[in-house]
Amino acid sequence: MSDSNRSPIRDSRPVKHRHSTGYYAHRVHESFTARASKVLCAIFLFIFLFVGIVFFILWLSLHPHSPRFHMMDFTVPTLAQQSVLENALITFNVTARNSNQHMGIYYDSMVGSVFYKDRRIGSTSSFPPFFQEPKTTTIVQGTCGAATLTVNSNEGKEFMNDRQHGTVVLRLDITSGIGFKVSTWKSKHHKMHVNCDVAVGSDGSMLPAWKNKRCPVYFT
Repeated sequence: MSDSNRSPIRDSRPVKHRHSTGYYAHRVHESFTARASKVLCAIFLFIFLFVGIVFFILWLSLHPHSPRFHMMDFTVPTLAQQSVLENALITFNVTARNSNQHMGIYYDSMVGSVFYKDRRIGSTSSFPPFFQEPKTTTIVQGTCGAATLTVNSNEGKEFMNDRQHGTVVLRLDITSGIGFKVSTWKSKHHKMHVNCDVAVGSDGSMLPAWKNKRCPVYFT
């Protein structure tokens, strides 16, 4: 067979493409940009996480806790001689606990009122304002003078019935404005309400089951 009829021989080896210097420089630039972006994202996430943890710790340590009130003593001395209250004297002893670790509490003047059901039967004069250091307990003592409940009223009849059965449930309400203090920072004052339910026997003394009972606290 002549040489003119032979098929040309093709080289099966892959052809190597040659790239310019600019192409490789562009690839290097893209790789550097991608790595730099990843590093910046990692740094940003780390800072964000660190700041979040710091703020969370500060919030836990500085988040104010409401004061805790407990009824320690409550007496109506003349109840044993009266079938119903008439110019009776009521004394009480309540503890206020500031459980905050680094936060003090400012109390405005306090006022105590005694209720039988929903009728107020006596109130105290205002207690002077005071400041309470962190992790301390303050004793609040008060006297309600001239406590009266009309015998002919529905509440008066219910009161006499409760007294005959040996248990009269009363409620002591304490109101005050309070504010919190950390170092030189002071919060605005909020209106605080403390509701202390307490039961006395027919002799006017607080029943043992109610001693050291915690009083609910709420704000308006």
